[in-house]
Parts: sequence; structure tokens; C-alpha cells
Amino acid sequence: MATLRLGDMAPDFTAQTTEGPLQFHDWLGDSWGVLFSHPADFTPVCTTELGTVAHYLPEFTKRNTKVIALSIDGLSSHYEWIKDINETQHTTVNFPIIADEDKKIALLYDMLHPNASENFTVRSVFVIGPDKKVKLTLTYPASTGRNFDELLRVIDSLQLTAQYSVATPANWKDGERVVITPAVKDEDIAAKFPKGFERIKPYLRMTPQPNK
Repeated sequence: MATLRLGDMAPDFTAQTTEGPLQFHDWLGDSWGVLFSHPADFTPVCTTELGTVAHYLPEFTKRNTKVIALSIDGLSSHYEWIKDINETQHTTVNFPIIADEDKKIALLYDMLHPNASENFTVRSVFVIGPDKKVKLTLTYPASTGRNFDELLRVIDSLQLTAQYSVATPANWKDGERVVITPAVKDEDIAAKFPKGFERIKPYLRMTPQPNK
């Protein structure tokens, strides 16, 4: 399958996971979702990543976001590895990990990059909206662990900009000023953004975050 692009429908699938079988779209329901792959079980960087996600789960839940991991190892391997993650990362893995031994889902989501590794999935991340469409894709090399603070920041931005006619500037964090999109005319700003705005340039207008 061709690489998934922003706005594409996230492919549905059935899977065996550490929390039982699921149908992906049904499992997502009306939630946002994060699907992320890791190269293999019992690998050091992945151990820290899954432990971090377990620690951060309340933050994802606060954002109405479900997380699910994937590797091409089997369920029995996942269960044994979870013991190590819980022990070494001082947490409890409390989200599903997909067993994708036949690589069906990895191929569906283009998680196998032969020039990087013929045998292991790369560190892919997909953020999926309640409409089941892909909102963000990220791909990391196997050697680089992901920044889940950044992932939460992006979800904050995606959820904010889906609701209001704004965009988030560089290095934006939740609670900071945002950009009014060019589609909003100056004469309409007062009604849409009663907190006021700063007109730096005709195309650059800043306003306090509207939902704070």
C-alpha cells in the first residue's frame, strides 16, 4: 500500500492484542487515537518508550485519546516483555500491544522500510481523529526514542485547531497565544475572538487561546 498521507482514512483492521482481540475503528469509537510501532520486543529504547506511555496514559485519557502499540512479535513475547517494562520503568503497562506476526498491519500502515531494516518496523506514529482520518504521521529511526511530550503538544494543537479558526505557532504550548487563520477577515475577528487580537502583519494576527 502507498504511504498514508494526512487526511487519508486510517485503515481498519482486526488484531490480537495483550488486552484481547479488537476491531480498530470500533475500539477507537469517538476517541482520538495514537497508533505507534516499535521495532521489536525486549529492545532497550522501546522498553523506555512503552514505560513512558504507561506513565503518560492519564494525560492521553484527559485528551480523549486512546493509545495502542504494535510490533511484529507474538502475544506470548509481549506478555513476557511487559513484565520487564513494568519492572524497569516502575509502571504498569495499561494499554494494548498488537501482535502482528504476519506483518499485515505493518504493511497496511507502511511501517516496514526495507532500506532501514528488512525485518523490523520503524518507529512510526499515527494520530487519528474521531473521524478515523490520519491527522499526523511521524517516523523515527530505530535508534531514536520518541518525545511523548511533543506528541501531547501536537494533540493539543490538533484538537484546538479542529474546533477554532486558529493555527499554533512554532514551539507553541497549551495556554499560549495562537495565530488567527488567514480565512478569517479582520472585520469578523471581534465576533469570533472576543478576547481581542494583535495585528502584527496583515497575515499575522495573534489572539489568546480561545478555549482557555
